Amino acid sequence: MFTTWRLGAATLFCIFFAMGSTQAAAQSALGTWLTDGGKSQVRISTCGRGLCGKIVWLKAPNDETGNPKTDSKNADKSLRGRPLMGLSLLSGMTPDRDTRWTGEIYNPEDGKTYKAYMTLTGPQTLLVEGCILGGFICRKQNWVRSQ
Repeated sequence: MFTTWRLGAATLFCIFFAMGSTQAAAQSALGTWLTDGGKSQVRISTCGRGLCGKIVWLKAPNDETGNPKTDSKNADKSLRGRPLMGLSLLSGMTPDRDTRWTGEIYNPEDGKTYKAYMTLTGPQTLLVEGCILGGFICRKQNWVRSQ
């Protein structure tokens, strides 16, 4: 009986430890990130059971006419007038490893959505990849946590 309890307690400890480390990894990806090149900041937050990310700052928020930049390259013509500020870039990011998430990323520069991977490479750095051909070819960006 004692051996069974000990085994059960050890198993429960491992389960709670594993859940805690996954939650800790998700917690550490939350926050605001400066994108590669410093063009924008994206705030990553929880959305349902995963993570999502929205544009919260643009280095150049206005177009050449002085109006707020819009999603002008979107494949759906009805969405081309929506502002880039507040636009959702990352969606459905769910953990597939302790410090890595899989989901989708929208690229307003070409108006397309790609398979995405997001990997914490350090407490202040996040590798974000947008991929085609099932992840065979990826474009990578290193994002830095904003203070």
